[in-house]
Amino acid sequence: MPSEDPPSPPPKPPAQPRRGDSGAVVAERKTARTKPPQMYQVVLLNDDYTPMEFVVMVLQQYFKRDLESATLIMLKIHHEGRGVCGVYTKDVAATKVELVLAAARRAGHPLQCIMEAA
Repeated sequence: MPSEDPPSPPPKPPAQPRRGDSGAVVAERKTARTKPPQMYQVVLLNDDYTPMEFVVMVLQQYFKRDLESATLIMLKIHHEGRGVCGVYTKDVAATKVELVLAAARRAGHPLQCIMEAA
């Protein structure tokens, strides 16, 4: 006697949009996941000409550092050749770099300020 397989269930119909009471189509909303923006470090580079007091002033004025933290960052720049002033989104970091470079040029100092991905 041949064995019979049990009958397979009928295929499911394709998903249809749900309709509200008024006949309007209700679309299911998917939550969009956004990534946080990429952050950038603003870095001051050491040179042999820019006075330490000017670097401290820049850190206080443009990066809102108190005198103690500005002095510590300035010493790090002096001893290690570079120091991170802050970490910001791309637009904010680029603006801070431009502000620092403009202030250094106005004061006649060759201070270099760059931004790099954090």
